[in-house]
Amino acid sequence: MQTHPPTLFSIATGSADPIYRQLIEQARRLIAAGALAPGDLLPSVRDVAQALAVNPMTVSKAYNMLETEGLFQRIRGQGMQVAARKAHQGAARGELLRPTLERAAQEARQLELDPESVLTLFKKILKEFK
Repeated sequence: MQTHPPTLFSIATGSADPIYRQLIEQARRLIAAGALAPGDLLPSVRDVAQALAVNPMTVSKAYNMLETEGLFQRIRGQGMQVAARKAHQGAARGELLRPTLERAAQEARQLELDPESVLTLFKKILKEFK
C-alpha cells in the first residue's frame, strides 16, 4: 500500500473540460497504467484542493464519482483508496484515450489538416515521449 502526494494530480486551467472531469480522467489513466495500484491511499480532498488551488468540493465530486464507478473505495478512518483491481479490469486503456483523441480529431478538422499529416505529427509526438 502506497500513499500518494497531493501533487499526484494536475489540472489544465485553459482546458474546456471541468476540473472534476480532468481529475476523473487522470485517475482512470493512472489506474490503467498501474501508477495507482489497488489498496493505494489517495491524498485527502483538502490536500489535493490546496495543491491545485481549487475548491475542495470539486475534488470531493471527482472522488465521489470515482467511488460510485467502483474505482475508489472509502475506508473509515483512513480516507480513500484505490479499489480492488477486479472492479476496474473492464476499462480498456484505449478507451481511456478516446476522448482526448476525439478532441484532437475535431481540432484537426477545424484546421483542415489531412489525416496523414495528423498521424505523422502524432507518431512524432509519441516518439518524443519515449
